[in-house]
Amino acid sequence: MWILICCIPTGVLSQTLTTPDQGGHEQWEFILEGAGDVFQVAIPVTAGMITLIKGDFTGTKQLAISYGTTLALTYSLKYIIRKRRPEGREQYDAFPSGHTASAFSGASFIQRRYGWKYGWIGYLLAGGVAVSRMEGPDGYHDFWDVLAGATVGIGSSYLFTNPYRDSAAEFSFRTGNDTFIFTFNYNF
Repeated sequence: MWILICCIPTGVLSQTLTTPDQGGHEQWEFILEGAGDVFQVAIPVTAGMITLIKGDFTGTKQLAISYGTTLALTYSLKYIIRKRRPEGREQYDAFPSGHTASAFSGASFIQRRYGWKYGWIGYLLAGGVAVSRMEGPDGYHDFWDVLAGATVGIGSSYLFTNPYRDSAAEFSFRTGNDTFIFTFNYNF
């Protein structure tokens, strides 16, 4: 694969990605929009898979509650506010961005529950989803729509998600100089 990419003349590659179609849109805009469509679901699904792989059923419950809250709040706000889509269609469901809310809900769950070691990847991909909603060929949302979506997703995850601990109880035992020390710590 790497060899093929290196052998393609850069002029050919850039021309196919930047040549406008009949609607005036460039190929990269369609790729970006498609990636946003995929990652808005893939990030929360990945978060759920992580909880199941770790056997973290408390995390699974927290994800379900926070993600459900994100969806309920997002679609309630769309119905109440009825902001027109910026690309000109007669649709009044632009605020907040549902794709962005979904992606940031999954990303912030991963970060909040398991830390920045994994969370930064989720946030990077969620940021890509937000950009795809503004810069895709149809420009479904503006900056305020995606900012509100991110706020809803992050806020609901932070409300219902606690950091993960492998075990609440810790035991240790030490010996030395004719002494024996047994310790038990329990984190609440």
